[in-house]
Amino acid sequence: MEKNLISHKANSFAESVIRAMSRVAAAHQAVNLAQGFPDFPADERIKQAAVDAIMKNINQYAITWGAKSLRDAIVAKEKRFRGRELDSEKEITVCCGATEAMMATMMAVINPGDEAVIFEPYYENYGPDTILSGAVPRYVQLHPPKDDQSDWYFNEDELAAAFNDKTKVIIINTPNNPTGKIFRKSEMEFIAKLCQKWNVLAVTDEIYEHIIYDGEKHVTMANIPGMKDRTITINGASKTFSVTGWRVGYIIAPEFLTIPIRKVHDFLTVGAAAPLQEAIAFGMGLPDDFYKHLSEGYQKKRDFLMAGLREAGFKTFKSWGAYYLISQIPEAGYPNDYDYSVHLAKEAKVATVPLSTFYLDHKSVGMIRFCFAKKEETLQLGIDKLKAYRQVKV
Repeated sequence: MEKNLISHKANSFAESVIRAMSRVAAAHQAVNLAQGFPDFPADERIKQAAVDAIMKNINQYAITWGAKSLRDAIVAKEKRFRGRELDSEKEITVCCGATEAMMATMMAVINPGDEAVIFEPYYENYGPDTILSGAVPRYVQLHPPKDDQSDWYFNEDELAAAFNDKTKVIIINTPNNPTGKIFRKSEMEFIAKLCQKWNVLAVTDEIYEHIIYDGEKHVTMANIPGMKDRTITINGASKTFSVTGWRVGYIIAPEFLTIPIRKVHDFLTVGAAAPLQEAIAFGMGLPDDFYKHLSEGYQKKRDFLMAGLREAGFKTFKSWGAYYLISQIPEAGYPNDYDYSVHLAKEAKVATVPLSTFYLDHKSVGMIRFCFAKKEETLQLGIDKLKAYRQVKV
């Protein structure tokens, strides 16, 4: 009798399309506006802090759940920006990036058959996260904005209908990848009422918390009345400090949830890189100007690329946070958005991500995602190539 040597879990999801599109970009020498990483250098002060830590021989294991210096820095940062009072010994766990933080969290709280409510389109890792942890996903649609003054939105009745006695968690990504949506206070309050009614945990991915535009404010679920003890906050250094390759993330949770999360984290990865933890601890203490320039700089990039895409004939939705723009495919004749994305990389020499990768079963939705975490010359080159390509097609 032949034995199947591959797990059912591994066969239940595909490889990352986001990372695959970076390989497509390289194969066709295309401008990579696909994967979400900057092509400009990180702040010199943060890089020097990492070098200094290495030279000080901070090169062995840190405490499994995070160096005290970083945990204390996270506590100070949360007090400074969110007004939260936290205990670094009982409520903070440092992980190998926000990706591991989400996986450790899900494995610590999910039992097979528990349901997880997820807004769709969702960051593509959330689907495999539910499968690997044993959760049953319940998807709720985010609908596109009607104009530049509005945002992606959910139907309250649809969301309420997704909750039941089996619901264990709701995953909220704000600002949202891929849409650029930010969840406003009124939306968070509505979600909070459902969590309290059904005794559900809110798992909030806030990795883009400092990248918000047009005077909007970041709202953290843990600060909504009644949610402090039922919110698990996922965050990390990758986006704020432009160090996606450093893989330093963290989890904030009440003590009764931190205990199981730390156990799972320990056996997943042991711990994040010790010298890089010291550098991020330093970075979190940078003055307010650093954070102000971060959001202002990205808003200029957003406006620049959004104008260029529209000039090239792409109907593009405004984003309110994170560093992505969603455009509708302007041409007919392609069976799905994945094929169009590959075609665009080959013919226009610009790589994007098909929005279908952020949906259940990768169903085509006729849209693509552009990343604007790039140098201005990179964005200009991408715009020029798209305009040249579209002139041939129009």
